[in-house]
Amino acid sequence: MLAGASLGSAAQAQVIGNSPQALDLVDDSAFFGDSLEEGNSGATFADRFTFTVDEALGVNVDAIVGSVSRTAGVGLDITGLWIYDGNDTLVSTGTSLQSGAVDVWTVTGDALAVGDYYLRVDGNVVSSEGASFGGAIMLAPVPEPETYGMMLGGLGILGFLARRRQAKRG
Repeated sequence: MLAGASLGSAAQAQVIGNSPQALDLVDDSAFFGDSLEEGNSGATFADRFTFTVDEALGVNVDAIVGSVSRTAGVGLDITGLWIYDGNDTLVSTGTSLQSGAVDVWTVTGDALAVGDYYLRVDGNVVSSEGASFGGAIMLAPVPEPETYGMMLGGLGILGFLARRRQAKRG
């Protein structure tokens, strides 16, 4: 019975973090992160940061997350960054830009439809010291088709004027 109790507490201490956390979007951007207490060496975390897209045409999402430690053997190691929709369907997988004493990951999501989403940050605690990570997210509305039409029309007019000017010179 004692072995079963210690096994249960070890499994409980294995996954740590403060999740889920709702992002407080101000002008379509927000900061997010988590601080992990000391004494968790070997533990993992999988934090979720939720947000909602309410633009009818959808939004593009860009996010970055990072952690800084004195050395690679202290603090934590970020192992992944993803965007999921509210049904736990993977939308986009992040890319590691740097790993070691400084970990940096980015992820983008293009034309996300109206609905609920979350960023997921995974990692490992590599020492018994306390550690933290932080990031930022920005949502930008997808341009309306009319915007592209106006841009193409403007480029066409510029091309016509340049051609006309060249014909006058020649």
